[in-house]
This record gives sequence, structure tokens and C-alpha cells, in this order.
Amino acid sequence: MSEVYWDPFDIEIDSSPYEVWRRLRDEQPVYRNDRHDFYALSRFADVEAAHRDPATFSSRHGTVLELMGDEPMDTGMMIFLDPPDHTRLRALVSRAFTPRRVGGLEDDIRRLCAGFLDRWADGETFDFVADFGAPLPALVIATVLGVPEGDRRWVHEKIDLTFHLDPEQGMVNDVSLGARIELHQYLEELVRERRAAPRDDMLSDLVQAELTDHDGTDRQLTVAEATDFADLIISAGTETVARLLGWAAVLLDQHPDQRADLAAHPDAIPNAIEELLRYEAPSPVQGRWLTRDIELHRQTIPARSKVLLLTGSAGRDERKYPDAHRFDVRRSFDHHVSFGYGVHFCLGAALARLEGRIALEETLARRPEWTVDHDNAARLHTSTVRGWTHVPVTARG
Repeated sequence: MSEVYWDPFDIEIDSSPYEVWRRLRDEQPVYRNDRHDFYALSRFADVEAAHRDPATFSSRHGTVLELMGDEPMDTGMMIFLDPPDHTRLRALVSRAFTPRRVGGLEDDIRRLCAGFLDRWADGETFDFVADFGAPLPALVIATVLGVPEGDRRWVHEKIDLTFHLDPEQGMVNDVSLGARIELHQYLEELVRERRAAPRDDMLSDLVQAELTDHDGTDRQLTVAEATDFADLIISAGTETVARLLGWAAVLLDQHPDQRADLAAHPDAIPNAIEELLRYEAPSPVQGRWLTRDIELHRQTIPARSKVLLLTGSAGRDERKYPDAHRFDVRRSFDHHVSFGYGVHFCLGAALARLEGRIALEETLARRPEWTVDHDNAARLHTSTVRGWTHVPVTARG
């Protein structure tokens, strides 16, 4: 048998990584890739434990392989911080993601879903991602933040471009960097406007909330800090749900009996969302920087190593999930790590689950059967995000 090889930049591997992941879990649970200078952990227990130990598995050097370097990142983005800085900022931002604000979005999300899905005419092709799955979360999170209605589609377009993947340069390229700069500048201007004239939106909550610094001083976020938060929230809040809904369209078409079950029993949809997240993690890879030597599976990983946590592989680990390669919307399980775990658990998880549930409820109520045109479907391939950019579907019946 040939030696197992996994590479987050290899499109052929990324198209169907499951057998490679299985071999990593079974043969090399601590995997070393010399070409790209990283280690990878693929078993559920190891990935979960790493998420729970930010003192050892640090986020300060970045969480995307091609962005990781020897020096800590100079940013105020919470996702690239460790406790105690991360803890203080997370507590502050949690106030903007209150259950009241998230729960109050249900009617707006349902109205947006209806607007998109009612364009899906009988006998015509409808792109479940480009025409629905991607714009829906972009418009929802832009609404929550307080982006003016006339700017929301422009913001969605810029978010898409920030994930542009260059064949040679990966995610670090002129297109993605240019879009990120434009989006950041736009959000900074909105933050300044909210500081001068607050409204009932998340941006206003961010600029008005106070945090306690290391010396005990209470202060508000700086414009730069609030802008970094807004940038992180609007990008992450779009990408996860877009990939989740793309996978939902594909997997439920491959399992029509389960789709019929959900159409007849919409109360099972929340569990189906969790199974979709476990089975096809929208973000299957997260990077960490090792702060000390560790021993794992009789192998030493030295300090200052780049370690990739394979969330996608963890969701398919037979040690955690019986018959893990079987998709089952009625599966009973306690949790997954597709939203992260521990201190970096996704702040927007409740919103993502709400959007996913309502999107499937509204879809199945209108279109209980559809067929995916796989010849014209297109995937998204990056080192950290995996899913579909286009899923053409036609209704049946």
C-alpha cells in the first residue's frame, strides 16, 4: 500500500478526501507534511482536545495555513487571539449576539427565504447556492450589523471575492486582498457613523459596549477593533451557511427517502442540520501554532509547529460516530466540532442553525423533490473552506 498523503491545496484530494482522512486516522493520527511544513490531527478526540487547549494550540499566528507565520499576527480580530485577550473581547461581542437579537430574526429570515425560493419556477433551473444559499446569509448578517439595504448586495459580492482562490497563490492574492481592503474600509466608515449616531443594530452595540483592559480600566472598543469585529462577523456569518445549504441540496438529493422524511416531518430538520454539519463540515481545516513540545500517539510534535485540526475528518471518525460514513438525518449524537469547540466555539452558531433550519423548512414546503445537475455544479476549493459555489437544481413533480 502506498504511503498516505494529504495536502489542503490539492484539488483532486479535496474533491473526495474521505479515504485519505480514514487512512490518516488509522495509520498516521499525527501526520507530517514536509512540503508545506505542517502537522495534522485527524481523530475526533485529538481535534476536540486541541480546541480545548488554546494555551498549547494557539491562534495568534493565524488559523489559515497560507497566512500562518513565525510571528504573531498584528490584529485585533478575536479569531486570531488567545485568552485572556480573546476572553475579554468575546465577552463583549457576545452582548451583540444576544438571544433576543438572534431570535428576533426568524420572521425576517423566513421572508427573505420566500423571496428567493418563489423565483424557483416549475421546470426551470435554480442555482441553490448562487440564487439562494449564498445571498441569504449575506443579507441576514448585513441586516443584523446595520448595513444599509442599498449596500447589502455590494457587501455580499466583496465577501465572495475575499475567498477568491488563485491557482498559484492560494487565498493570498491580489483579488482577495483587494476585496478585503475595500470591505474593511467600508465597514470602518459605518463604525464611525454609528459612533456618532447609534442605531438599533449590532454595529451600534459594538461601538457602545465597554470592556475592561488588563489594568482594570473600562473603555469602549477602538474604531479599528470594532471594524475588525464587524469584518470577522460579516465574513464568517456568510460563508458557513452558504456551504451548509449547498451540501444540503446535494446530500438530500442523494438521499431522497430522507428528504421525503424531512418534508413530512419538519420537526426533524434541526437534527438534520447537525447531521449535515457533522457529515460535511463547511470549514474542515483549522490551523493552530504549537506553543510547546507535545507527545501524541508516541510521536513528538515540536514547539513552534503549524498544526492543522481536521474538523472534516473528525466528523467522519468511527471512534466517535458508529457507521460514520452513513448520512442519517435521524442520527442521535451528542455533538460535533464543525463550529469549533471550547473558547473559539463559533459565536454565530445559533444564527447559522436558525438560518439553516428556516431555509430547509421553506424549501421543503415548496419543493419536496429536486434533481441536482451535477454536470454544471461547481465546487469551492480553499485550504480551510469546502463546499459548493453552484448547485443547479430542477424541481420534480
